[in-house]
Amino acid sequence: MLRKKKDWRLSLLLLPFLLLVTGFLLLPLMRMIWDSFQMDGGGGFTFEQYGISLTNPFYTVAIRNSLLISLLSGLIGLVVGWVAAYSLTRIPGRMRDAFLMFSNMTSNFAGVPLAFAYMILLGNNGLFTLLMKEWGLPIFGSFDLYSWGGLVLVYVYFQVPLAILLLYPSIYGIREEWKEASSLLGASKVQFWIRIGFPILLPGIVGTFSILFANAMGAYATAYALVGGNYNLLAIRIGALVSGDIFARPELASALAVLLGAMMLLAMWINERMMRFVRRDLQ
Repeated sequence: MLRKKKDWRLSLLLLPFLLLVTGFLLLPLMRMIWDSFQMDGGGGFTFEQYGISLTNPFYTVAIRNSLLISLLSGLIGLVVGWVAAYSLTRIPGRMRDAFLMFSNMTSNFAGVPLAFAYMILLGNNGLFTLLMKEWGLPIFGSFDLYSWGGLVLVYVYFQVPLAILLLYPSIYGIREEWKEASSLLGASKVQFWIRIGFPILLPGIVGTFSILFANAMGAYATAYALVGGNYNLLAIRIGALVSGDIFARPELASALAVLLGAMMLLAMWINERMMRFVRRDLQ
């Protein structure tokens, strides 16, 4: 009886957290979903906003561009992050800790400061751009930071440190004894990774990719600071409809935001299904 009373009192400590989640997450989410089914100006219930979102080429291109840059930056970040995380497991402890700390800091360096840093270094009048031009080396001659290639480069920058932090624990868990045992049984290093290492790491790889994908889909500040409204991305279109560069259409922005959330949930659901499938095969 005394224990039940104590548990009840302890559960009261969760009340501020529940109020915070309700006030700043659930209520805005419910309002966003409600607005997505409203006519412009809140004139009544309609599916028109979703019809416009899924049929207007301006918005379908934004959805396609966001999906493409998320998939591409996620894949590049995953490959580079995997190689870097594996390399970290092969270096001494102090150096490894220093690199992990550096990855932790750089994974949080995003948004407007990151875009500004790239402008200083690789913009039209950036440090390296002018330096290479002065030296007569046309390395950045055809490179445009404010283009698709520039966006991918900046996205990959904040995807790689996150991939390293997420993949490192899984790769570090691969024991040297497993490699020695497989070697004694006649397996080569390639066979070890194909038959043992990669299947063990696969859930972590799939989970990391889904997080990188969601991270890129929701990125707004970096892309907006770099290209403004000149490049058609879903997050930028939502921001423009809310802030009203021409005129505000919050109902249409809500419909696009619901679609963005649905795509992220779909990515997470696919990740969960794939992880269940892989774990079932490993059992």
